[in-house]
Amino acid sequence: MIGSGPNGLAGAIELARAGFEVVVHEAAERAGGGVRSEELTLPGFVHDVCSGVHPLAVASPALREADVEWVEPEAPAAHPLDDGTAVVLERSLEETAAGLGDDGGAYRRLVEPYARAWPDLVELRPLAAAWTVGPPLRHGFAAAASLAARAFRGERARALFAGNAAHSLLPLERRPSAGFGLALLTTGHTVGWPFPRGGAQSLADALVAGLESLGGEVRTSSPVDELPRADVVLADVSPRELLRLARGRLGGRYARSLRRYRHGPGAFKLDWALAGPIPWSAESCRRAGTVHLGGTLEELAASERQPWRGSSAERPFVLLSQPSLFDPTRAPEGRHTAWAYCHVPHGSAEDMTDRIEAQVERFAPGFRELVLARHAAGPAWLEAHDRNLVGGDLNGGAMDLGQLWFRPARRLVPYRTPLRGIYLCSASTPPGGGVHGLCGLGAARLALRDLGTTTSPSCRP
Repeated sequence: MIGSGPNGLAGAIELARAGFEVVVHEAAERAGGGVRSEELTLPGFVHDVCSGVHPLAVASPALREADVEWVEPEAPAAHPLDDGTAVVLERSLEETAAGLGDDGGAYRRLVEPYARAWPDLVELRPLAAAWTVGPPLRHGFAAAASLAARAFRGERARALFAGNAAHSLLPLERRPSAGFGLALLTTGHTVGWPFPRGGAQSLADALVAGLESLGGEVRTSSPVDELPRADVVLADVSPRELLRLARGRLGGRYARSLRRYRHGPGAFKLDWALAGPIPWSAESCRRAGTVHLGGTLEELAASERQPWRGSSAERPFVLLSQPSLFDPTRAPEGRHTAWAYCHVPHGSAEDMTDRIEAQVERFAPGFRELVLARHAAGPAWLEAHDRNLVGGDLNGGAMDLGQLWFRPARRLVPYRTPLRGIYLCSASTPPGGGVHGLCGLGAARLALRDLGTTTSPSCRP
């Protein structure tokens, strides 16, 4: 296994369960890829380096057996508005709908079919899920801006939907951005938006422990510069990195597809050590683990358009998390941590610190006075910390219709490469970005099927 992100570790565990001797090579000093925690600001303040909130991990068949203590905020997410109120994504679909006034019925009709189909969706049973969802399935392939405008009359419901859809890193006028909004709203009602107690590193460490209990081994500070020889090689790497490791051995057509692979916008992230909790104008924001900052649907759409045009928004859409409100292990007593990021052009070197903090201050006056220390991470820093975050792209590649399922190349079986026994299993394969491990699980199961066994060669009868 090359790479110890959640996809790599999930694939390694699946092969170890089948009886293979598994060795994971990780270039960094700690395992986890984008699922790591460090004291980025001050001693005693634990920050999640990349991913921090994991609704997909707690439900995914690839990761849900990890020995992790999950912390679940009272409300998954909140979206404050300039009138001093906030619209809240509650665990209960009915309570969320009740907070949307006249749009409550429309919200229920839009989201409820997906919530009913959640067991089939999370187990990747598309036909069963499509049957359960029925005609509303088409909404998942729509553009978020147009769907929100059609489905809802009021600003509150439109803003809630837009904030969730903006996780796609796509312009909200582009398909299938609505699908990301529906997916996140659905997880909020079915499994919540939890995070591991003690930091994201706890999830990575639990997966490593699970692999080691099966006889597997993880070697950190162990970079790989060429595809090794083994019965199976799973590569949790970007298409660009696979080209480097293959050293010209990949077929011409496949290699050209990898070179043409498109990455989306990058991220600029801030981590804060705080003297106290964020002083939100809307009290309900204190109940939420995640807060979406950006105002109305129109403002969010304008913000998410900019990175694709090569510029950064003056008032960017900001995704913020405040884990220490619910997990006291993240900071010294009486202190707090928070992190936030916005979307910027791919590989941008622009410092977005002032613009991000201005958006927080807009909805939480006095926020800046609480900042004890901050750590800024632009696209270059993120990529240096994790090679898969090419240009700061958190999704492992643009997740528009052209690259949603056919990634990284237009092949019926995306995990298999032209080289026998070599499989790609990063977020650049289906189902794409997010902490779910399904790319690794899918690649590992394909490898076992290609070998004609569910056990290693040495374990065959």
